[in-house]
Amino acid sequence: MNDNTQVLGSPYAGSPVAAQRNQVLRNTYWLLALSMVPTVLGAWIGMASGIATLLSPGISMVVFLAGAFGFMFAIEKTKNSAAGVPVLLGFTFFMGLMLSRMLGVVLGMQNGASLVMTAFAGTGAVFLGMASLSSVIKRDLSAMGKWLFIGAILLLVAGIANFFIQSSALTITLAVLAIGIFSAFILHDLKRVKDGHETNYITATLGVYLSLYNVFQSLLLLLGIGGGREE
Repeated sequence: MNDNTQVLGSPYAGSPVAAQRNQVLRNTYWLLALSMVPTVLGAWIGMASGIATLLSPGISMVVFLAGAFGFMFAIEKTKNSAAGVPVLLGFTFFMGLMLSRMLGVVLGMQNGASLVMTAFAGTGAVFLGMASLSSVIKRDLSAMGKWLFIGAILLLVAGIANFFIQSSALTITLAVLAIGIFSAFILHDLKRVKDGHETNYITATLGVYLSLYNVFQSLLLLLGIGGGREE
């Protein structure tokens, strides 16, 4: 794993720099596709077992935050070792498990299956759009990372606050902002790989996966609120 994550994208490697960057990008895309398997598995197990619904919303939020940040810390520590990919896949399984509560609610609606497919298609369109933009934009977008990170932190804080406030208007606003911020994050992270600023495909995959997860979750929330029909 070390050879793939440390040398790829380095100007001192034997192959041309552009080829190395393309290899990191291909590895990122492959690992991103693979990460969807444990995510779907986790979501299916969560809905089939009802494990996510056994926890109260408050406990569920604590478990989600503790688990997510714990896994991200572990991924950062293992990204240059053979354990990096299994830890990342374990994280995506956990995220699927945590998503099962919302999926169960939406699928319980009369048009739930179509809402999930619409959210999935919308997320795919966002990814394809941002991936295409990252290929044609020439300027360095690294500077926008700081502002996107601040935006993500503010979203997290506002989301935690809204857990207690329970404002529908704020929920919709945060979901719309999340789609915008995390779509921009996809562009930023893929552009970093293309420009050679990110040479570790595990780190790159983690960033893009988190953005896709948040875009999908936010779209699903908006569709469930605006287009859901109770059975």
